[in-house]
Amino acid sequence: PQGPADLAPGAPARARLAYDELFAHQLTLGLARAAFRRGAARPCTGDGALRARVLAALPFAPTAAQTRAVGEIAADMARPVRMNRLLQGDVGAGKTLVAFLALLIAVEAGGQGALMAPTEILARQHMEGLAPLAQAAGIRLELLTGRDKGTQRQARLAALAAGEIDILVGTHALFSPDVAFGDLRLAIIDEQHRFGVAQRLDLARKGQGAHV
Repeated sequence: PQGPADLAPGAPARARLAYDELFAHQLTLGLARAAFRRGAARPCTGDGALRARVLAALPFAPTAAQTRAVGEIAADMARPVRMNRLLQGDVGAGKTLVAFLALLIAVEAGGQGALMAPTEILARQHMEGLAPLAQAAGIRLELLTGRDKGTQRQARLAALAAGEIDILVGTHALFSPDVAFGDLRLAIIDEQHRFGVAQRLDLARKGQGAHV
C-alpha cells in the first residue's frame, strides 16, 4: 500500500516517473529532429543587398553576438540540409533583428519567409516593429491573423501564393490549409514552446525543404 512518503515530490518512484516522461519527450523530439534533418533542403544564399539596406538604416550597430548568430544561420541556410535551429536570448537581446535578417536571406535567394507568433498581439507587435525595416529593404511585408476574412483575406492569400508577399507575419492562422506560399524558404516560430512539434513541422512543410 502507498503511504504519504510515496506521494511526496522527492519520492524515488515519482522521480523515476518524471524521468521516464522527460526521457520519452526528449526521444520523441530527437526522432522528429532526425527525420526533419534527413529531408533535403534547397541551399539558400543571398547577395546581402537587402541586409545591407536594413543595417544602413539602423540607428545602432548590431552587437557581436547578433552578427555571429546571423552568420551561423546564413551558413546553415546555405547547406543542402534543413536547418532546425533555436535562437535563445534575454528580452531586449535583439532576437527579432536576427530573425528579420535571416528572413531577408530567404528573400535575397528568391524565396519567401514566414514569422509565426503565438498570439495576435505579439504578431501585430512584430508587424509594427518590422515595418520600417521592411520599408528600408524595399520588400513587401504582410500580416495574417484569424481576424482576416472575406475578400481581403483572399487577396492576401493570392498574393502570397503568387510570391508577391516576401515575408508573412501571422498567428496560428498560418496553419490553415488555404495558406499556400509561392516558395517558402524559411519559417521562424516565435516562442516555439507554445506550439507543438507537429505544428512546427506542418509550417515547414508549406515550403519545399524549408529551414526552420
